Amino acid sequence: MLELIMALVTFVLQTNPAPAIPPTAAAALAVGLAAFGAGYAERGIGAAAVGAIAEDDDMFGRGLILTVLPETLVILALVVIFVV
Repeated sequence: MLELIMALVTFVLQTNPAPAIPPTAAAALAVGLAAFGAGYAERGIGAAAVGAIAEDDDMFGRGLILTVLPETLVILALVVIFVV
C-alpha cells in the first residue's frame, strides 16, 4: 500500500511541476488569514476595553492601544508581501 502511495505522489510531482497555488493567490490567502485572525482577536479585546472604559475613563488610552495592537499583524503581512 505504501509503495502505491509513493508511486502516486511521485507521478503527480513529476507530471505537474507548477505550484499548487499561484503566488498571488498565496499572498492574498496570507493577508486574508492574518486579517481574520486580527479580527477574531479584536472581538474579545474590544469588548473588554469598552467594559473597562465604562468603569474608568482613564482606561481609554490603554484600551485603544490594546484594541489596535492585533492590526499590526495585518500591516506586517502587507509589508512582507510588498517586500517579497
